Amino acid sequence: MDIGSTIRAIRKRKNITIAQICEETGLSQGFMSQVETNKTSPSISTLESIAQALKVPLAYLLLKKEDRMRIVRKNERKITTSGPEQLKVEHLGSTKNVRMMLVELPPGASTGDEPHAHEGEEVHVVMKGRIYAEQGEDAAELEEGDSFSWNACTPHLVRNIGEETAIVLISIYTEDDKAREYL
Repeated sequence: MDIGSTIRAIRKRKNITIAQICEETGLSQGFMSQVETNKTSPSISTLESIAQALKVPLAYLLLKKEDRMRIVRKNERKITTSGPEQLKVEHLGSTKNVRMMLVELPPGASTGDEPHAHEGEEVHVVMKGRIYAEQGEDAAELEEGDSFSWNACTPHLVRNIGEETAIVLISIYTEDDKAREYL
């Protein structure tokens, strides 16, 4: 863990000196310097005092870099294609178990000729257009603003039944952290 670097970055961003942290926590400047350079590991109670002095939650100091907020700018989104019809997929963001994407389905396009299944749970929001969604014996026509969800282990299919390109926002949850791309 790189807690010291995190503490230093927060302290500098907030224009707080080591002396101010020490005054509030009762820690020595030498000790704080060693903490910030990762030469010593403070106890949880010491970290809690430092977090209070920095006015940040203790949990934030304990987060790994990959577990912190990540930003994907619109013009920096990863764009891929999926399925036999090469549907355009814009990847909006992800965590260890959740991925969110925008999928464009041209008129008549679908996620495949036959329903397919995979691991995970999905939530869909129709952002634009009209689609048909089918899972097992359940089926529905959905329009802009409508949403639906399902456990993806049951075969499912989505098809654009409108005359314009449909855009569907999809969030997928999986138990494992493998970077898979499902529709």
